[in-house]
Amino acid sequence: MIGDSGVGKSNLLSRFTTNEFHLGSKSTIGVEFATKTIEFDGKTIKSQIWDTAGQERYHAITSPYYRGAQGGIIVYDITKHGTFENIEKWLKELQQFSDSNISIMLIGNKSDLKHLRAVPMDEGKSYAISNGLSFFETSALDSTNVETAFTSILTEIYKTVKNRQLNAGNINPVNNNNIVFQRTNNEEQNQKQCCSII
Repeated sequence: MIGDSGVGKSNLLSRFTTNEFHLGSKSTIGVEFATKTIEFDGKTIKSQIWDTAGQERYHAITSPYYRGAQGGIIVYDITKHGTFENIEKWLKELQQFSDSNISIMLIGNKSDLKHLRAVPMDEGKSYAISNGLSFFETSALDSTNVETAFTSILTEIYKTVKNRQLNAGNINPVNNNNIVFQRTNNEEQNQKQCCSII
């Protein structure tokens, strides 16, 4: 998860993984993560979702986490047009450091603040369509579309991984009912693996 500081990435993640919202939440320092398991296509999909700091001073720390990512979520605040304008920067950074066939979703957060809206929904949709991104407007505060958005990108990643394995000649891409999206870091290559950044 990437995007400007204060757009609500941490609360989106908290709402999805623990169904909690923290009014007094502070800006993320560096990177934090949470896990969530969902059921899809008769499989158990366990994801590890990384919440990266939006402040410029942490970019040297956060950009290495893009490597090996299976998916990315770019978040903006519908009440602050500047956070929408910065999507281009975040998208370029994600594409620069991650795999070329990564699944990417654009989320306009804080849809509960319609009276303060600065980014029309059509503007967000149009940007997503022109850049081949999936799109949702969400509210971490009242839970609107949070589960739907995360489930959508997780299932999209599952389908991509499954198709990639089938195309590689693996007739039975999943040996059991558990799927773990894995990633490797350059520093960790050949040492250990952990789950993907979503």
